[in-house]
Amino acid sequence: MGFTGSYAQRIEKLPPYLFVEIDRLKNEALKQGKDIIDIGIGDPDIPTPAVIVEAMKRAVENPAHHRYPSTQGMMSFRETAATWCKNRFGIDIDPAKQVCALIGSKEGIANIPLAFVNPGDVVLVPDPGYPVYKSSTLFCGGVIHLMPLREENGFMPDLSAIPADVAKKAKLMFINYPNNPTSAVATADFFREVVDFAVKNEIIVCHDAAYSEVAFDSYRAPSFLETPGAGAVGVEFHSLSKTFCMTGWRLGFAVGNPEVISGLAKIKSNIDSGAFQAIQEAGIVALTKALGVAGNIYKVFERRRDVFAQGLRKIGLEFEMPKATFYIWIKVPKPYTSAQFAKKLLEQADIVMTPGTGFGVNGEGYIRAALTVPEERLKEAVSRIEKLL
Repeated sequence: MGFTGSYAQRIEKLPPYLFVEIDRLKNEALKQGKDIIDIGIGDPDIPTPAVIVEAMKRAVENPAHHRYPSTQGMMSFRETAATWCKNRFGIDIDPAKQVCALIGSKEGIANIPLAFVNPGDVVLVPDPGYPVYKSSTLFCGGVIHLMPLREENGFMPDLSAIPADVAKKAKLMFINYPNNPTSAVATADFFREVVDFAVKNEIIVCHDAAYSEVAFDSYRAPSFLETPGAGAVGVEFHSLSKTFCMTGWRLGFAVGNPEVISGLAKIKSNIDSGAFQAIQEAGIVALTKALGVAGNIYKVFERRRDVFAQGLRKIGLEFEMPKATFYIWIKVPKPYTSAQFAKKLLEQADIVMTPGTGFGVNGEGYIRAALTVPEERLKEAVSRIEKLL
């Protein structure tokens, strides 16, 4: 008897992965010959800096890198990551015990609940938020408790609204600043509140800092681990994907509490064999020699932000001007829902944007635009939206 078409329950519980569905709709439109402006997915269009590519070319020819890599990462890469954290944030990290290389930060975020969450344990998840926080919780039988991100709170969760019994059952809390999808940035006071909350309730804090470097107007995002006491309760996930336009390379790292890092490494050792060492060699060059080039990339995103924001405001759309990330979190004009407006943009203006509800129920009323096309295409998008409205 062949496959009956019955998936495991953990698969059945999952909603369609947001970006796969968007891709499907976009491809249907492209097959029809439409000129699609895709500002739906956060995949930078700018090439990886040449100095990184050249380092990869050299490294891939080294036979030493053709064998199984260390699960936790090459010590040279971990040392470089620790040095970068020291130079960037002023935090002291032990590369031997407090760093774990990742096949992209998504992999680490997906794996860490497996190390600490038993069936029935609560995981505190921001909503709207990166979909993997929820799916990774479901995969290990955890119970999701949503922390709404609302404009009146600066898109930071209200920890005082979490019931005491829920907090006591919680094993993990995911937070993410600069934030995807809202582009909000966190305050030092909020991070201190998170540390106090985590200490009181014995919760592991997992801070997704994938967008820490993509910042504008001289803003510099802090590390959660700069907060006094944060190293005792949490870890932070960093990604080279957005920092150096390396989304396809799949390289990141987790830093922080050594016991939490050890738990993550144990899961990884049973699931994968670590990141390809040649990519780690390229990552070392990125974190040491490509920082200036990356800064120029962020200036490109800043100019795009300014052009697109000016156009959106001119046609009456409302949003908070982002200090970081390459997203703009736009209020959907009445009377549309997020999904209705996204569908209208695609079908009548040939524009792909992401409905806020794709990131959770509290994303209703918003749509996310990614600044991942050139300025002229962003201007064209504004022109099409203006005609549509």
